[in-house]
Amino acid sequence: MKLSVIIVNYNVRYYLEQCIYSVQRAAEGLEYEIFVVDNHSSDDSIRYLKKRFKDSINLIECSHNQGFAKANNIAIRQSEGEYVLLLNPDTIVGEKCIREVLDFMDAHPQAGGAGVKMYDGAGHVARESRRGLPTPFVSFLKMLGFTRRYYMSHLSWDEPGQIEVVSGAFMMLRREALDKIGLLDEDFFMYGEDIDLSYRILKAGYENWYVPGRIVHYKGESTQKSSFRYVHVFYQAMLIFFRKHYGHLSLLVTLPIKVAIYFRALIALIQMLYMRLRKSLGFFPKRRYDIVYIYKGSKRVRSRFNAIVKRKGLTTATGGNGCFVYDTSTISYEDIISDMAANPGHILGTYTKESNVIITPMEIVG
Repeated sequence: MKLSVIIVNYNVRYYLEQCIYSVQRAAEGLEYEIFVVDNHSSDDSIRYLKKRFKDSINLIECSHNQGFAKANNIAIRQSEGEYVLLLNPDTIVGEKCIREVLDFMDAHPQAGGAGVKMYDGAGHVARESRRGLPTPFVSFLKMLGFTRRYYMSHLSWDEPGQIEVVSGAFMMLRREALDKIGLLDEDFFMYGEDIDLSYRILKAGYENWYVPGRIVHYKGESTQKSSFRYVHVFYQAMLIFFRKHYGHLSLLVTLPIKVAIYFRALIALIQMLYMRLRKSLGFFPKRRYDIVYIYKGSKRVRSRFNAIVKRKGLTTATGGNGCFVYDTSTISYEDIISDMAANPGHILGTYTKESNVIITPMEIVG
């Protein structure tokens, strides 16, 4: 078995469905398997997945939310691939991406982990595609707003380069390296486990690489970032990593970083409460986007799309800074990513005839 793809799902069935379709296209011709670990979703994900992917995925149902690290570990232990790809459900993988990364790792046996070029839902390159380790010094600089070292901005976007941290949104791992260093640290419920695993890969003598294969990562559709729980879990993960790897340092070094983490968490909570208050008072009316449908396909598919637009009261246009909706049954994911990268600022929308919904970074329309 060449590749095991592992996706942890929590209440994002339409994003997950699209992700699986993109993986199936990208892995065509390879010997691969897909594991989906459902963390006790309440959106009918299990029934939905069984209906559409009964024989093409290995579905693991959890009786409660296990967290990201533990859920991935459950599937890793059952998987058989020479390589393991940890993939977020709110991603779209370009058709060339997986093979490009596998070819690179086959040619570089010291590569223990690899990440790719990620775009957000508006066609902008995500800086977290390449990250440095959050050492006390780098973390201190980042807290002050100096992020060049943390995001490894000296590297080219178009050429492979050695990095320190591989993003958990797309994390290609060599099985041999996992066997040597162990699986994800389950002390991390969500966030930080990719940094910890990347660090352990480096400490074991392997390398982490950035490879310019391309994906879309909607960034956070599987996590409600406006919740108190998100703020708590995110900054708690930062503290766990810091205590685990830098707790031995002098108090003069560690204390300012710990204070900074707590301070940033407090600011995040205040900002969240402020935004919630403004929203509750009606200062954020719901935004309407023009729908620009990049159409290639049958009249039957077009009519289904138009029915959604009409029923939801959306508008259509021939240009402008709106939401470009692509029919994924007739346009390759590589072409979609290329087009959005050439037009940054336009909101990405996708339409899949199987689900008959429009997916955007803001909402699902169907």
